[in-house]
Amino acid sequence: MSVRSGLRALERLAGRLPSGVDLYQLRPDGRVLLADRRGARELGPQDPGGELLRFIDDGQFAHYLVGDAKTSPERPSNATYKLGIVGPRSAFTPHAHGGEHLVLSLGHASCGLYDAERRRVVDLPLAPGLLVRIPELMPHSFANRGDGPLNILAANTGFGIDHEDYAITAAEAERRSDTELAAQLREVERTQRLGTVTAGERLAARLRRLATALEVPR
Repeated sequence: MSVRSGLRALERLAGRLPSGVDLYQLRPDGRVLLADRRGARELGPQDPGGELLRFIDDGQFAHYLVGDAKTSPERPSNATYKLGIVGPRSAFTPHAHGGEHLVLSLGHASCGLYDAERRRVVDLPLAPGLLVRIPELMPHSFANRGDGPLNILAANTGFGIDHEDYAITAAEAERRSDTELAAQLREVERTQRLGTVTAGERLAARLRRLATALEVPR
C-alpha cells in the first residue's frame, strides 16, 4: 500500500476521532502516518509541524509520545516514551544512559551491548517485535540493518535527563573523566557493524507489506 493510499485511509477515520486523540500508523516500510481530527499527514523530517527532534545524531529523529524533551533534574518526568526513526543503513553513536530503558524494534536492527563481566561486546540482531531491556549505564549501539527507515519505540525510566543530555558518548564520558565508561564505549565503537538483512528477513518484510495492504483501515 502506498503512502498516499495510507493517508486516504486515515483521512476517512480522522473526522470520526474525538478531540485530543491521535492515531499512528507505523508502516512496515518505516514510514509513519499520523491522523487527528484535523486530518492525516506523514510524520517525517519534511513535516512542517516540527514534531520530530534530532535524536542523538544528525539524520536520526524522535517524536515524544509520553513526556517531552524538557525533562531535567529540575523538571523530572516519571518516564518518557518516544518513537524513534533511524535512517536507512545507519547507526547511532555508541552511548549509555543514566537509567534503564527498553527498546522495541519494528524492523531489522542490530544492538551491540557491552558485557562488563566478560569484557566483550555482544552483537544482538533484532527482528520486528523484539524488545530489549538495557540496564542503566550499559554501553550499547543501535543500528538499522535495512535499506529503509527503521521505527523503534523507546521507553525510559524517569531519571530526569534533558533530551540534549540523553546519551553519554565516549567523548562525553572522557569529558566527565569517567575513563572506564569511555573505554567501554570506545570498544563498542570499534566493533560496531551495521549488519545485513537475510533473504528470509527480506521475504518476511514483503509479506508484512502485503498484510498491511490487506488490513488497511476502512
